[in-house]
Amino acid sequence: QVQLVESGGGLVRTGGSLRLSCVVSRGTFSRYDMAWFRQGPGEEREFVASITLRPDSTYYEDSVKGRFTISKDNAKSTVYLQMNRLKPEDTAVYYCAAATAGAFGSRWSGAYDVWGQGTQVTVSS
Repeated sequence: QVQLVESGGGLVRTGGSLRLSCVVSRGTFSRYDMAWFRQGPGEEREFVASITLRPDSTYYEDSVKGRFTISKDNAKSTVYLQMNRLKPEDTAVYYCAAATAGAFGSRWSGAYDVWGQGTQVTVSS
């Protein structure tokens, strides 16, 4: 059974940076479309960014464009989310997700069938 484990969250001040990592195990990472979602306090889970299997096309939620970068390393079975110029409104639990049957960069959470446990990101003002 495919497993995802996120890391890299923490507390950072406005304008700071964090890099989230998501390691995929017990699966064939190179075959999956991957994505990051987030859920703020009292909010629904929302799409942040995705990266497709082939080619490595990337998609972003409008509020993070130009600040966040999604990437992956097939050799390490890891997907990353580099977050720069963080804002208080980026505070949320960030979840890594995998689409084992393909998602084609979808922004819909239902397209992804495997999820990590989440990592907390808190941005102080």
